[in-house]
Amino acid sequence: MTRNLKKLIFGALAFLALVGTAAAEEAEAAPHSHGPLDSGNTAWMIVAAVLVLLMTLPGLALFYGGLVRSKNVLSILMQCFVIAAVMSILWVVVGYSLAFTSGSDLIGGLDKMMLKGVGVDSIADPENHTIPESVFVVFQMTFIIITPALIVGAFAERMKFSAVLIFTTLWAIGSYLPIWHMAWGGGLFSQFPDTLDFAGGTVVHINAGIAGLVVCIMLGKRKGYPTTGMAPHNVAYTVIGASLLWVGWFGFNAGSQLAADGTAGYAMLVTQVATAAAVLAWVGIEWCVSGKPTAVGAATGAVAGLVAITPASGYTTVCGALVIGIAAGLICYVFATSIKRALGYDDSLDVFGVHGIGGIVGAILTGVFVREGIDGNVLSQIKAVGVTIVWSGTVSVIAFLIAKALTGGGRVSEDEEDSGLDVTYHGEGAYGSDR
Repeated sequence: MTRNLKKLIFGALAFLALVGTAAAEEAEAAPHSHGPLDSGNTAWMIVAAVLVLLMTLPGLALFYGGLVRSKNVLSILMQCFVIAAVMSILWVVVGYSLAFTSGSDLIGGLDKMMLKGVGVDSIADPENHTIPESVFVVFQMTFIIITPALIVGAFAERMKFSAVLIFTTLWAIGSYLPIWHMAWGGGLFSQFPDTLDFAGGTVVHINAGIAGLVVCIMLGKRKGYPTTGMAPHNVAYTVIGASLLWVGWFGFNAGSQLAADGTAGYAMLVTQVATAAAVLAWVGIEWCVSGKPTAVGAATGAVAGLVAITPASGYTTVCGALVIGIAAGLICYVFATSIKRALGYDDSLDVFGVHGIGGIVGAILTGVFVREGIDGNVLSQIKAVGVTIVWSGTVSVIAFLIAKALTGGGRVSEDEEDSGLDVTYHGEGAYGSDR
């Protein structure tokens, strides 16, 4: 680790300690709002928050970990684990405030920095919420945890650990928080008539997918790609991880209603339908093209369906979910295989092909397949998608260039890549010995 990087880390920790001390008295004296708290909704949202955290730890970690080579599996688990810690602190210090509070069309303010005003019984939005603000904070914290963790799959096996942490932190501040505010905080997207994003098609998946594409191109291909065999080292991990993602996604989608009601139940229903349809679509086309349906294909198809139904889950019909799921399975398969090979970029674990493309497909079709009584607007959906692509792409370039400058290039050396990131960056192997 370079001397400048060490200074940066210690400076950041000192700043957090200073801010925390200054805000402690105000936080302890936070006013209590005795609004219409609902114990049933609160209980459900506590469970939903746990389910979404399960998606990253251990769901995504295992899903990605199984897809890389054995010499790099621990690096993936470590990146997901530490990103969860970094984003939790970032969300508390400034993230929640910049995302949720009023400000400009692009970003919120600092009124709730260090969760100022968040008390035991306070409610974030008394007119619309019936759960404690603390529960809402934790639920949304799990979203900022998984979003940058999704990105690491695009540049797996070749980026320095320090560069990963610097990039994801800068990107979360510069892209995740503004897009959250634009979509859900009364920002720019509210100016597009009838824009719909129930649980994060733009905020999470397109945002992360574009970042993954940008960084994997700027960082360069893995050594030996695509001629050297880089098959998944443990498909069982991947299927288990995908299964945990599938289960946890009910918290992600149904939980975004912030209540235990009919809309949450219907979101759960259409999530299951779309995911099942995407699995069958991916496996079906894979079977036709390659002659064999694979477990990796089924797992990846499930994630594609989950991604695509996310923005539509609170608004679409069962028939709409079927179409969205099938479309996601087919289109994401093409991008993750044929188009990626044709264009030659090394998106290691298909972050762009699944999350970026799946998010775009789902976001646009959300405006088409809406239930009676809900207004959708395809043009507005396209505008929101376009803003997200441009914003995330721009921030990703800047954040990566900063991370690259601070870490001596951002990329591991050829010798380190040959040895694997587990031993060279973490000093231990996932299985106790090399395979």
